[in-house]
Formats: sequence, C-alpha cells, structure tokens
Amino acid sequence: MALSCKHLSEYKTSQGLESLKTIYSYFVSCSTAKARAVRAKYFRCESCGSCVGRLHCCLYCVHFACNVRKHIHQHVDESKHTLAVDLAVGSVYCFLCGSFVFDSDVESVAREQAEAAWKRNGFDGIQHIDWQPNKEELDLLRKHAKRRKITNKSTLGLRGLHNLGNTCFMNCILQALVHSPMLRNYFLSDQHAFHISTDKRHKSQCLVCEMSVLFQEFYSGECSPYVPYQFLHLVWQNARHLAGYEQQDAHEFLMAALDILHQHSTNGATSVSNGTNESSNQSIVECLCTGDLQSDVRCQCCGSVSTTVDPFWDISLDLGSVPILSKNVSKMTATATIPSPTKACSQSFVFGASTPSGKSSSSASPLLSPTSRVPNTLLECLERFTHPERLGSEALIKCRSCGTYQESTKQLTMKKVPTVFSFHFKRFEHGKKSRKICRFIPFPLEIEMTPFMSPRVGAVNVHPEQNRYCLFAVVNHSGTMDTGHYTCYVRQYRDQWYKCDDAWITKARTSDVLHSEAYLLFYHKKILEYK
Repeated sequence: MALSCKHLSEYKTSQGLESLKTIYSYFVSCSTAKARAVRAKYFRCESCGSCVGRLHCCLYCVHFACNVRKHIHQHVDESKHTLAVDLAVGSVYCFLCGSFVFDSDVESVAREQAEAAWKRNGFDGIQHIDWQPNKEELDLLRKHAKRRKITNKSTLGLRGLHNLGNTCFMNCILQALVHSPMLRNYFLSDQHAFHISTDKRHKSQCLVCEMSVLFQEFYSGECSPYVPYQFLHLVWQNARHLAGYEQQDAHEFLMAALDILHQHSTNGATSVSNGTNESSNQSIVECLCTGDLQSDVRCQCCGSVSTTVDPFWDISLDLGSVPILSKNVSKMTATATIPSPTKACSQSFVFGASTPSGKSSSSASPLLSPTSRVPNTLLECLERFTHPERLGSEALIKCRSCGTYQESTKQLTMKKVPTVFSFHFKRFEHGKKSRKICRFIPFPLEIEMTPFMSPRVGAVNVHPEQNRYCLFAVVNHSGTMDTGHYTCYVRQYRDQWYKCDDAWITKARTSDVLHSEAYLLFYHKKILEYK
C-alpha cells in the first residue's frame, strides 16, 4: 500500500469527498433501510451482473465493475477514471500507481461512516478500532524493533508471587487465571477500560483493573516475584468470609474472585459483545466461564420429562464411594457452582428433590445393591455426574401430567459448555469424621465433552474439535484437612509446563503434571488453541 498519491490529491482538490462519503454510507458501511435498499439494487457488476468478484466503484462516475473478470480495468481504459473504491475492504485503489492508496482524509471518512453505522445499529458499547500508533509510540517501536514473544525457551509470562501469609491458595488461582490464553488476550489487548483516579493516594477499587495490572506485570519481562497485595485487599473487601491470614480453600477463592470480577465488569465499562444487543453487557467471566447445566426429571409412572436449565461456572466431582441402586441406576448428589449476581461468595447448587412437606431429601432408595462404586479417573467422575439418579419414595416429585406425587429419575447433562472449563475434585469430606481423600485421580491432557452433553445438543453436527478441551493449569494440595500447601502447574507454551510454588517457578515435565494429585483442573477449548 502506498501513501497518498498525487492522483488522489488532485481528485480531492477538484471533486472533494462527497462522492466518497456516499459510496461508504451506501455500499461499505450501510446501516439504514434506505442504504440497504440502494445497495441491493445497484451492488452488481454493470458488465456481467455478478455480485461477487471484488466489486469496485469508480470515484468519478459511481460505476460498478468486478475485478476478477477485469471489467473495472476496461472501465478505466475507456473512461480514463483512475481511482476506484474496493467495496470489499473500503480502500481506494489508484490504477496509475498500481496499488492501494493510504490517505488520512479517506481514513477519516471511513472511520466516521463506520462509527455512525455502529451507533445506528443500536450498539451501546465501544466499537473496536484498530490501534494507530502516535509519534511517541512509533519511536518506541523503532527503538525496540526486535520484540519479545513466547517461544520454547521463553520465560515471558512466568513470574512468582510472594506469599503474604498463608496466601498460597490465592497465588495458585492467580497463576491459573494469568495463564488462561483467552484471558491473556483480552487483558493484553486493552479491552478493559481503566477506572483512573486523579488522587494517587486512592487505589482503584475495581478488581478487573487490578487483574489487568497483574497481566501487565507478568508480561512486562520482569522476573522478580510480584506482590499481589492490592488484589488480596480487594477480595477481602468484597468477600468478607475470606478476609484474614488463615488458610483458605483455593476453590472457594476461585469462585469468589470470579464473582467479584463478574460484578465489577458489569457495573463498570467492561463488556464483551458477540454482535447482539443482548450480549453487550456480558462480562469477560460470563463470556468465557459460564455454561448451562440441564436437569431432566422423568416421571416413573407416565414417562413425562420436566427440564430446567441453570448456569454454572465449574463442576464439582465426588470422589467417595456411591451405592449402586437396582437396575444399574446410581444415587448421588450432583453439585455445580453457579454464578451469584448479588453475593461475592460462591454458591453450591445442590440438585436434590423436595418432598410434599417441602423438606429437602438426599437419602437413597432402600433397594440398594451391596456393592459400591468409586470413580478412578476424571472421565469416570463425569460419567457418574451425568448418570441418571433415582429419586426414591422419600423424594417424591409432583408430576404435572399425572397430577400426583410420583417417584422419578433425574439426569444432569451439559446443555452448553463454557470456553474455559474448570473441574473441582471434592477431596475434603466434612462430617462426623472429616477427612481428605488423597487418592490419585488420572486426568488427560485433552478431553472430549460431547458424551456428557444433552442429547439434543450432542446430536447436532458441530466442528469435530468444538467440544474438545486442552489442559492448561492444575492446582494441587498437599497436606491434611487442617494444614497444607497449594502449588500449581501451568502451561506456558504448547507442551512447556512449569511448577508455580509461590515465589518459585521451576521447569516441569508433562509426566509430573499428569501424575500430580489434582484438586482443580483448568481446560480451554482446543479449537482456540494457540500455535
């Protein structure tokens, strides 16, 4: 692409920019009903009638001709009109110079028309505008021509976190979030609008702003451990149950942090849009981490099915033994963490049933098999989670078809899977004899979630990699119920794994990761895998 040529300068002097504005408003960035009608009528090659083939529009006489069959070249030869707009990209092409021409006035018209079309279409959010470096930024780019990027031997993005007093649980969660590829791309591309305070004595009270600072610190190239005191302080302010220097549960901290990030995103200027007005206020947490869990309750008398759908942020999986009912139907309590719009703490949504008296019941049917089944892998945990459960006589459900209380079965499946999937192994059992389950549970580097999705969703033809996930972080807990320590494995680049132990970052083998005693697993969709 050449800079503004003399032919375009001469055209602007003699003709002005009115024809250009008309072409942009009706054929490049059209948004009104009138513009769409005009575009539908005239958007075709005047020589062959084709609507494709890189249509060009002559700046002088508004003549439409395709480039593939060289009809625009024929028009140039006959009319001697040497400037045309490529309607596919909105750029001006000079046939005398033989290249596209960059001109600041033309770019201003294009940007003005695009922003006007964006607003007329009803979008309240800020339209994405390509970054245009200023003089100072251009000088920096020239000074640092060789910029750092993540490679096999790169340490960019790796940085330890100081333990502020039993805060290893927070450090592991922060490491997992920072090494989420989608979150990294979001924050490093300046998608969050900072809440800047003019008083330097008052720090920002937005956790999303602090998360953005964390990403900048990790990818600044600095290697010394970072002190995340402001992040911890903001979590304490918004989740009082986590305040203090005693050891906390990493899963509980994850849910609280996601909830606060979601609240601060929706309350502030940060939002994610996928092209519809309804999603313009969708937070980055909701966009990446939210899935839909479908619960199907089937009446054992008439076979009618009642379906409810609830959002979730992660799936908690039981590791203890579960009795096996007759007819090979298991009884279990399925738990998923769902987002709370008003509270900063996590909520566990228990899919139990209500009896006619209104009391919750989780007791099993008396018809039990003497055997018990213990899941030995992540896949077996998911199979048990989505396996139908039989609600016994003590957990009757009023059937809408029968009109009476009947026994039923309930099955949980994923109606919609999130972009970032987290699994929580319920290793801590609380009761008369509280204990930690230290059993090793194998998990794969890649997992296919289609078998655990709702049948109507799983049956739809989708991309073969649409429901396949790649592992990118593992949080481990060593110790007992009362005392212990959290560490984390993160994937930095392809198969490059590192162990994060507070301020210490060490190289790890893939086998070390796969043989660790996982407490939390983080996967992202393989279709979004970075190369």
